[in-house]
This record gives sequence, C-alpha cells and structure tokens, in this order.
Amino acid sequence: MTKHRIIYDTDPGIDDAIALVFLARHPEIELVGITSVFGNADIDTTTRNALYLASRFAPHVPVARGAAAPLKCPAPEPISHIHGNDALGDIERIGHVDKPEDGRAAHRFMIDAVRAHPGEITLLAVGPMTNLALALQEAPDIAALVREVVVMGGAFGINGTLGNATPAAEANMHADPDAADIVFGAPWNVSIVGLDVTHETVMTTAFLASLRDSAGDAGRFVWDVSRFYERFHASDGISRGIYAHDYSAAAFVVARALYTTRSGPVRVLTDGIAAGLTIQKPASMRTDTPAPDWDTRPACDACIGVDADAVLDLFARTLAR
Repeated sequence: MTKHRIIYDTDPGIDDAIALVFLARHPEIELVGITSVFGNADIDTTTRNALYLASRFAPHVPVARGAAAPLKCPAPEPISHIHGNDALGDIERIGHVDKPEDGRAAHRFMIDAVRAHPGEITLLAVGPMTNLALALQEAPDIAALVREVVVMGGAFGINGTLGNATPAAEANMHADPDAADIVFGAPWNVSIVGLDVTHETVMTTAFLASLRDSAGDAGRFVWDVSRFYERFHASDGISRGIYAHDYSAAAFVVARALYTTRSGPVRVLTDGIAAGLTIQKPASMRTDTPAPDWDTRPACDACIGVDADAVLDLFARTLAR
C-alpha cells in the first residue's frame, strides 16, 4: 500500500536525477507529479531534463514547468562545470521523450493537487524553493492541506559546513533566499535535509560500480550520470565518490528514523554577503532569551545526524528490486 504521495520539485541536475530513480522505484512512494525550477541550469534545460527522466523512469507522471528566476533577483548562471552542459553529465540519452508538459505552471499544479488530495501530498523540494513560495502567495490555504514539506538545502554548521555556493550558503538557499525564508515561515510541517547530513552520505566509486553491475538499467543510468559529477567532486577535494545530496531528502521521506533532527524556527538571510545562510533557533534555547525574528515563526525539523550506511543500503536495495 502506498504511504507517500509526492510532488517532486526539482532542477535536474545529476543528483536530482539519481533521487528521481529512487522515487520512481520505491514501493511506498507514488509520484503525483514532477515540477521543474531553475537552478542547476536554466528552466528550459531543467524542464527538458525532467521530461526525459519522467519518460524513461516514470512515464505516467505529469511534468509541469516552473519558475525561471528567483522572486526578486535575476536567474543565476547555469553551473555546467558541476552538472555538464546539459545538466545531466552530458550522457548519451536512451529512448525518446514522448511526454508533453502539463499545461499548468508548477505552482498551480501544486495548488490543484494539494486541494484535490488534502492531507496526502508531500512536497519534496530539492532545488530553489521559488515554486513553493509562489504557491503560498497565490493560495495560502494550502499550508493547512499539505502533509509535509521536505527540503534539500541549507546547512547549520553541525559538522563544520555552512555552505557550498558561498562560505555561508548552500546552493538552493543561495539561489532564492527570499523564497526559502517564506517557505520556512509558513504554517506547515517542514523538514530540512541539509549539508550537515548530505556531506556525511557519500556514494563511493565502488558503491556506484556495484549498482552499475547489479541494478539493471537504473543502476547503469546512475553510474553513467554520476561520471561527470564524480570528476567535479574530485576537483573539489572529494576523492572517489559523490555526495548524496538530493537522494538524502528522498530517503528521509520514507526512512526518517535513520536521521536525527533538531526542532526550532529557521530564518534565511536574504541579502548581503551571507545571503542564503540558514539559522535555526533550537527549541532547547532558553525561552527567556528573546529572538523576535524567530519567535513568531513555526518550528522546522533540521537534520543534524544520519546513519549514512543505512541510507546508502536503502538506495541499493530499492534499485535492485
């Protein structure tokens, strides 16, 4: 029986694609839709990639085109040195894209789906959160109807990491900090899977090779698409492997017992040299210590620990099904 109905909000992206393979194959997940957003590439490229991935791995799942730029800033430049010119590692693509776009904008698709299935939809956001913020601005009532929002993004310094786009900011937060601050301040359940745990979860070359050899078409795809990403990681000081960024957020949805979380309201710095910095006021902080910019906002659950071996084992077992 399906337990999790998910709208996957994504900017594919190599790690986005790896996460999508997991989502498409896990028996307790029903993909309700895939919504694209700018981020790892421009919106035309990320939407084209979403259509390709859906056609190959989730052919019955609709794809809706999302935001092309942040709420208040110009769109960032594509990061082709990380994800390749096509944002999927410049791999040879198998098969044909025979799926048209859903006619609705991504944020309208979210609104319609959430209202049609109150209390059932999880929004899994692994790119800039512009689509979610637009949905909230147009239909604030959906906050009470969403089952949960799970975000890949941010960092809280638990293991000494605060950013990867800048010294202060993780890439998704940095791309649209205004949207992130809106999403973290809305009255819905939010869980944040940030660099504090994704940097602890490394898919090694040996792990990826074992998937290539044992997990059929899905395993070969993960191997192929990760080759460009692994070369980038090597140039960034990570030898023989890749961080499991977006997959970690997908794993959290179905296996949150593998993560340790800390509760408390979260703010995102929206301008200046540290724009995109995520700061949580932990629930354990003394109640007589006022923090007005946090105290009126709902608590979010931020991941601060992970059983990385179990998270990787979950991925391998799911792809081998």
